[in-house]
Amino acid sequence: MSKDNKITDTFEVSPAAGYAGDVTPAAAWKILGERKDAILIDVRTRAEWNYVGVPDLASLDKKPGLVEWQLFPSMQVNPDFVGALSEALADKTTPLLFLCRSGVRSVAAAKAMSAAGYSTCLNVADGFEGPLDAQGKRGATRGWKAAGLPWRQT
Repeated sequence: MSKDNKITDTFEVSPAAGYAGDVTPAAAWKILGERKDAILIDVRTRAEWNYVGVPDLASLDKKPGLVEWQLFPSMQVNPDFVGALSEALADKTTPLLFLCRSGVRSVAAAKAMSAAGYSTCLNVADGFEGPLDAQGKRGATRGWKAAGLPWRQT
């Protein structure tokens, strides 16, 4: 549960066990825009960042943090994930919004950082690309891209 009532009282956050809760991509964008201290952490793999794209936060004067939850190509959980983020983010009250492809790895990351003492860890529900649609493709029905939020390919 978030100890930051400014987030949970101001923005639409769905409660979750083990972390502060879930937010829609639109709510994540709003939090990132209104809270200068809020950070988006994209936990997908380097391959996904390079070939699928990344959120573009330039209009908010921010950049997403890019830290793999699972290491490509083995897809083993990154043993340095919590340590790397903890080293980079000393303030445990910093609102952290975790994003992955569809909202599963980001839940695991939010739980791990909550267990490490970070007070406001949020999962961006449906992630960057969202679930598969009727044609078996991602990115059209839900998620960051489907919400029309800024993103770019490298």
